[in-house]
Parts: sequence; C-alpha cells; structure tokens
Amino acid sequence: MRNRFCKSPLWECSEELIQVAQGERPAELVIRHANLVSVTTHEILPDTDIAVSCGRVAYLGLGEHTAEHCIGPDTKVVDARGLYATPGLMDSHIHVESAMIGVAEYARAVVPHGTTGIFCDPHEVGNVTGLPGVRAMFEDARRVPLKAMMTPPSCVPAVHGVEDTGASITAEDIADTMAWDNVVALGEMMNFPGVLAREGNALGEIRETLAADRVVTGHFPSPDRDRALNAYVAAGVSSCHESGSFDEVLAKLRLGMYVQLRQGSAWLNLPGYLPQLVASGVDTRLCLLCSDDNHPHTLVDEGHMDRILRTAVELGLDPVTALQMATINCAQYFGLAHDMGSVTPGKCADIVLYDDLESFRARMTFIDGELVAEDGRALFDVAPYEWPDFMTHTMNLGFEPTPETFRVPAPGRSDGTARVRAMGIEPGDTITRNIVVEVPVRDGALLADREHDVLKVAVFDRHHGSAGTHAFGFVTGFGIHGALAQTVSHDAHNLLVMGDNDEDMALAAKTLAECGGGEVAVADGQVLALVELPVCGLMSTERVEVVAEKVAAARRAWEQMGCSMPSPFMTMGVMSLACVPELRLTNRGYVNCLTFEMEDLLP
Repeated sequence: MRNRFCKSPLWECSEELIQVAQGERPAELVIRHANLVSVTTHEILPDTDIAVSCGRVAYLGLGEHTAEHCIGPDTKVVDARGLYATPGLMDSHIHVESAMIGVAEYARAVVPHGTTGIFCDPHEVGNVTGLPGVRAMFEDARRVPLKAMMTPPSCVPAVHGVEDTGASITAEDIADTMAWDNVVALGEMMNFPGVLAREGNALGEIRETLAADRVVTGHFPSPDRDRALNAYVAAGVSSCHESGSFDEVLAKLRLGMYVQLRQGSAWLNLPGYLPQLVASGVDTRLCLLCSDDNHPHTLVDEGHMDRILRTAVELGLDPVTALQMATINCAQYFGLAHDMGSVTPGKCADIVLYDDLESFRARMTFIDGELVAEDGRALFDVAPYEWPDFMTHTMNLGFEPTPETFRVPAPGRSDGTARVRAMGIEPGDTITRNIVVEVPVRDGALLADREHDVLKVAVFDRHHGSAGTHAFGFVTGFGIHGALAQTVSHDAHNLLVMGDNDEDMALAAKTLAECGGGEVAVADGQVLALVELPVCGLMSTERVEVVAEKVAAARRAWEQMGCSMPSPFMTMGVMSLACVPELRLTNRGYVNCLTFEMEDLLP
C-alpha cells in the first residue's frame, strides 16, 4: 500500500539516501552514541549512530562503525549518549474524540510522550455528523506532524435497528473512503452479529475494504471461541481489542488475529491477561498495544503510549517486546512496515530518545527527521480549528427538559415496590450485567433507590428533534446522590441522564441542551461541574490542559456525590453501547447484547 504519511516517498529520495550512506553527501541529521532498540532483532545495540536525510534513515553506524562520514558543515548532530533510541510509538486503535479535543490538539498532548502515529477510528463524530464530520476532523489533523492514519467508521449506527444516530454510513460510503489519502483500514467492525448473520451492509463494508487491499479491524467481545469466532475471522476481520481474559487473547491469536492489548483511561485490561501471556511463552508477533479511549486528564497527567509501556513492563513484559508491540508489529499489521515501525535504513525517521526503558521518559521526539518535541514540550503549535457550523449545532432535543420528563410510570401500581431490569456496572470494564432489582413505587411512578445504589437512567434522541424517542432504565454501581448527564454516550451519542431524583436530572439535561453538549454533574439543584463540548457534543475548542482541569473538577464532583470508580464518565458513556454484553439502554429501550433483542423494563 502506498504510504502518504512520510515527508518524502522512498522512490523519490532513494538516490540521495544511497549517497548519504556512502559518505558522498552529508546527512541532514545525525544522532550519535545512542543505545538503539532494534525491534527487528530484539536487541539493544549500544553506541549506535543514526544518519537521516529526506526525513528517512540513511545509515546506521553499528559496532565499530560510525556516521562520521555522513556529517557535513550543516548537519545537525545530536549527542544521545546514555539515551535509548526507539522507533516512534504507534497507538493501534484510538478514538481521539474520547479525549474531548480535535486531532491537532491531541497531537500537542501525545507527541511529547513519544507517540508519532495513531490509527484512529472517528466513529464518534461519524455517528453524529457522518463522513462530512470525519473529513473535517482530518483536515484539522493535517496541520500537525503527528501521523494520523484513519480507519473510517464501519458501524454508523453500531447495531442496526436498536438506536437512532445523527447519520449513517453504508458500504458504498466505505468504498469512497478507501480512495482517501489518509485511510489505511476499516474501523472496528463492532457489528459482529451482523457479520455472523451475513447482513448485507456489514459484509459489503468488509468486501470493499479487502478489495482495496486494506485490513479490517475488529471488535469481538462475545464469549464464543468456536464457531462464531472462526466465522468472524474467516469473514476477513483480522484484529480485535475487546479481550477480557488470557483465554480470549490466546483463542484469537491461535486463529491468526492480531490482538490489540488495551490499557485506556477506564478499560484497564492489561493486568487481566498480560502476566499470563508473558508466563505462557506464546509468540507475541501478533500482539499490538492500544489505548482505545483516553480522557484528557490521562494524557496530561500520565501520558499516552509511554504510559502503556510502563504498565506493560511493570506487569512483567520485556521492554523490547513491549516496544515491538507499539512499533513494528503495528506497522506490519497495517501494511506500513516498509516505511514505518523500525529505525532501519530507508524507513521514516520517526525516532524517540528515552532516558531509560522503565520510565520511558521521552527526551526528544523526531518525526520524519524533524525535532517536534523536547523534554515534555511540543515544539509546534496551531491556532484553534474553525469547525464548520454543522458540527457545532448538534443538540436538537425538540423540547425543554422538566422534572415531569423523567417520570417513569409503573403500570397497575400506585405505591409499594416493583421489580425492574437494570444494568449492573463493573468498574474498569466495558461489560455490564443484566440483572433484576427492586425499586420503590410512589404515586404510580418508578423511583430510584439510592440506599441500595439503584439509579434511574434516561436516553433521549438528540438528533431528530420532536420526532425523536426516549427510553428509561435503571443502573447499579455508581453510588451517587444527584444527577449526571452527558452527550458522550457511545455510539449514537444521544443525551444520557442518570440520577436519584427527577429535579436534578432535569437540571442536568437542560444545562447540556443550552451549552451544546458535554458532561455535567448536579446535586441538590446546583451544577457542581460542567465540561462544555460544543463540537458534536463530543469535543472542546479549548486547550487539552484546560479540558483536563474541567474533567478533573467533574471527577471531584463525582467523588463528592459518592462515586469512587475510575473514569466514571467514561464508564457511564458506554451504557448505551449496544454491541458489548450484556445489557444496554438506547433511546429505543433496553438491548440484550447477547441475543440482540429488545427487553422490557419490567421483567
């Protein structure tokens, strides 16, 4: 596949690289005396010189050989003595919108941590505004050096017939995107039930991707490791980031899938299977690292792929193996290893200099041979992006929320109790349980029961105005008093409201309707925290540090309201994700994500 993400195509500059390697012309950059992490041989090569020209590596001085013959009067020389040189880090699966910022601002946050490439699936924006919004996201991306490789969203909506989104994407649309110069794969095929049922659009998207010689990235959280998994892989889906146990990881590897080992802000999966993977001795060539979803405070306070590397090493993974998962393995999977993924002659000079292979503190980040970050600071900047109007006016409820809006009738009951279906939340995981709980009934309405940690949930279609629908449910596991609302509610991103009383729920919903979307925490008639996200109800127009502080204030509000789980807004945001087991609530009602049938609130 032709790589359009490097400064110079190899066929245009190969002659110059030959000259530099042989000392016939000087290099533009020479990094000297580095401990080179060779991801091609799983070695650390001490005292290595790296000569760069045209944005690519021209020569490696290994052993007794040096790059002195590549140095001219105008060559920039960097002394990397004592530092470790690695290929630039790649995130094999990321939804940038989860950080509540655009791609350019995302780059400013992650490049100083050694990230040089991301494989991003913009299906959050896709579900709100369709492909026009996806195009706008990547116009923003062109303004920064970070290599933003796109995997166009395959599931808009995520699962047909169970929710209402702001847009739809068809197989014909995917065929068009395969001609875009920033597309390298199909975004995660979450509609695995559609694949297994041979649904026309799902199979059509896969066919169009394979016909364009691209890979199809996947999403298979089903416990089935036999016929369904075999069929899913046989359809052409070749990777998956939805593994919750070592057995799942191993089953997918044995069928030839690339497994994206995930450690995001809320989905903390590495501790659940990485130690067993290390102990098993299984070959990890098909293992990649990914974050999937990062909140802004994670990026600002902890880092990006460097954070995942630290965690992996702490869990027992050899650091060079960990680096392979974030570099060459990733490039090989996406068909880009001829240009990226290793520090070897002819490859793009995406290079990071680290203090060590434990803290992974990046001292310098180079992309195409240009120094773009140093000592934790990006050396590039961009003005705020001018988002098109259709992306900044996406709140269309068609009514003004009041406490009466949140009244849930209890047919045939006036007072007492009633058994209702509820979503049981597991902190730190995307999986929910399908449970039945008892709630109070008063004046013919179902109420929340804070004493037993049962909250009321409502989902409103925010895309279609007065024609939209809404549904009610219940949830356990959050333990809050008050109400929380957000328009970050995967994947339709409708208005999601949760609370223990109707008055606070109404105020939370009204607050977001007025500001264009975002996240809000309310208790006893007071707004405790608000994160305004006016771009599609998903992204801010402010700096990542500002957004991170607002999210931190929201987190403090959650704690004040009684919640102790990690990244609770992100956990709340997947309560509508109708493709992950077991039970979800969309604007159309409860969805059983094992049978993919609608279920009643009253069992």
